[in-house]
Amino acid sequence: MRQRRWIKLLNDYGCAIKYHPGKDNVVANALSRKETKPRRVRALQLTIHTGLHEQIRNAQLEALKEENLSLESTRGMEKQLEVKADGIRYFAERIWIKVYGNLRDLVMDEAQKSRYSIHPGSDKMYHDLKVLYWWPNMKANIATYVSKCLTCSKVKVEYQKPSGLLQQSEIPMWKWEQISMDFITKLPRTPTGCDTIWVIVDRLTKSAHFFAIKETDKMEKLTRLYFKEVVSRHGVPISIISDRDARFTSHFRQSLQKALGTRLDMSTAYHPQTDGQSERTIQTVEDMLRACVIDFGYSWETYLPLVEFSYITAIIIASKQRRSKPCTGENADHQFVGLKLEIANLRVLNLCPKPQRKSCKSEIVWRQLVTVKGVMQTSVENC
Repeated sequence: MRQRRWIKLLNDYGCAIKYHPGKDNVVANALSRKETKPRRVRALQLTIHTGLHEQIRNAQLEALKEENLSLESTRGMEKQLEVKADGIRYFAERIWIKVYGNLRDLVMDEAQKSRYSIHPGSDKMYHDLKVLYWWPNMKANIATYVSKCLTCSKVKVEYQKPSGLLQQSEIPMWKWEQISMDFITKLPRTPTGCDTIWVIVDRLTKSAHFFAIKETDKMEKLTRLYFKEVVSRHGVPISIISDRDARFTSHFRQSLQKALGTRLDMSTAYHPQTDGQSERTIQTVEDMLRACVIDFGYSWETYLPLVEFSYITAIIIASKQRRSKPCTGENADHQFVGLKLEIANLRVLNLCPKPQRKSCKSEIVWRQLVTVKGVMQTSVENC
């Protein structure tokens, strides 16, 4: 049936069907093909003459003069330049391009805006140019040049997903209700084996605690330290901001904080600005520890309590107050110095410094301590 359909179709074209045996149907070779006359091909050569090499040669001579050499910032590399037969100076088999004569912009314009390049981008442009040319800080200059190209900014497509709006952290309402924590790792190992500092910062008062630990400490040990030093002093926080360290993402810690009613707010990967308060505190702690080790020597663990004391009692430049005042009940115009008890016709029992001692003959001085949500406020009657 199939052959019949083909025969019916081909009969309309008036063609002759000839049978060709299969054994004669061999692969065609060069000798069996039809002989053709050879074609004449004329070789064409295109030569483009530019004055770039002449400009580079003249600019190099001017740049090596004493009054212009300081602008090149070669840092002694001019001694490694090699002059070849064309009179151009090369550095590591690449043409040295100078600042003098504005030749760098000319080369980058040719590699970026010409019809043969068509804005390849900073990376491809650098790989193309570094084969022939060289100048100090070449890759950074090319990246800056491409970033200022208006055409690239119009046509280049951004392949990253558009970032969402800034999610601001919740503003804390009370001290040690919302804290942030992070680790300072890879420190020199102390005689006790500690090589890490655990930094815990109160987001409201900027007060902090620094604990020397080992990087290999288990989460159970860190939890006991957390209850002993933080929970026992300040209570259980409402939320904790941290990065995605393995210690914070462990199942044990998450289940523990869930049982305590603490919300874990972890930052997105490679976004340290989420926990910026801890990062800035870490910088300050590192600087203070370096200063202590340089001035006093010995191990950094020895000075860690002193660093914590100095950090807490330091004045914050923005508020002009100390970090310890919101925690100890100190106000800007009054400072609680010590406990004082005066009784009529008795000797004064005073724990304050000597210049503040007073004598009282017949009156009784009462000190009233009023507690308002953990802040100590004092009121004293005059004698």
